Amino acid sequence: MAKKVKVLFVCLGNICRSPTAHGVFRQMVRDQNLEHLIEIDSAGTAAYHIGKAPDARSTQVAKGRGIEMQDLRARKVDFGDFIVYDYILAMDESNYSNLRELALPEHFDKILMFLDFAENWQEREVPDPYYGGPEGFDRVFDMVTDASEGLLKHIKANHL
Repeated sequence: MAKKVKVLFVCLGNICRSPTAHGVFRQMVRDQNLEHLIEIDSAGTAAYHIGKAPDARSTQVAKGRGIEMQDLRARKVDFGDFIVYDYILAMDESNYSNLRELALPEHFDKILMFLDFAENWQEREVPDPYYGGPEGFDRVFDMVTDASEGLLKHIKANHL
């Protein structure tokens, strides 16, 4: 059996952006019957919400679009993640920098900006919707969906 491609989505607290990406990408992988080939997780660069479920606003937007993510729980990135995961996808420049500070130089090539896989967004960062209104969560969901589609295409073309 082929080695699983392992993907880790990372934001600050692991309750809004990265669990949304985790849930969306997991559903895409399931829909294409690729669970046996792709492993997915999410984490935060800060330890603010360890063990907590995703933000209710993120969960509500996802559920409204057919994505379940209530089973996910926040955790903090640890050094082992840089060894285990093939793709470590930062939601913004701040988290990208934090990940590079935690990683050894030989793992830098695994750390990427998630939106670099998006085809329909010019932005490089998925904005944190935590302090904004409900429209921010919808926008994050749209951005994450586009980047997830691009990521899955990339993985299929390069690994499967």
